[in-house]
Formats: sequence, C-alpha cells, structure tokens
Amino acid sequence: MTEKKPSEIIVNQQGGVVRNILNQIKLIVRLMGDPRVNIFAKLIPIGTLVYLISPIDAVSLPIIGAVDDAALLWLGSYIFTELCPPDVVAEHMKALAANTTPGGSQDDVVDAETTEVKE
Repeated sequence: MTEKKPSEIIVNQQGGVVRNILNQIKLIVRLMGDPRVNIFAKLIPIGTLVYLISPIDAVSLPIIGAVDDAALLWLGSYIFTELCPPDVVAEHMKALAANTTPGGSQDDVVDAETTEVKE
C-alpha cells in the first residue's frame, strides 16, 4: 500500500464549477490572512490581480485575451496554493469543507412543537 505524502491534498469536487471557484477564492483569502504563509508567496495573488485590472495585456486579441486572463488567474491561484505550507492549506480546506457540507451537524436540529393557525 502506498503512503500519501503530506503535500498531496485531495479536493472534493462537489457542487459544480461556480462553487469550486468560490471555494478557491475563499481559500486564497483565508491563506492571505494566515501569518504562517510566506509574505513573498502572498505577492502572487496580488500581482495576478494587478495584471488583471491593468490596461496592459500580453495578448490583445479579443477572444484570446480573455482566455489569457483566465489562464493567468488559474495559474496564479495554483502556484500560490502550492507555495503555501501543505498543512496550512489542508487546515483551511478542511474548515471550508466543514462549512459547505450538506446536512449540517446535530447542533443544527431544533426540537419544537407545531401549532395550527385557523384563519
């Protein structure tokens, strides 16, 4: 049986593309606020956003320029999460997964009685 390395993080892909993008954004925001992440690694998302909003574009063709920006956003987020400590990323991923799991926990159950209101 092979052992998993601590750097191998399995991301559960449930909820569709939009939810996965939102989870990735939440992960990046959480990692940016974490003091255990290197300050130089935090420059990657900042630089990616600066390039995205700047008027200078590497490729100025209409369709290819949009693909270029999307690829740069994906690459910037990927490199940033790979440069962060794996245990910190796993900790934040676990916290995000706990917030998005359907069904909730037993603490969410409310014991109550119903009453019928006659009009």
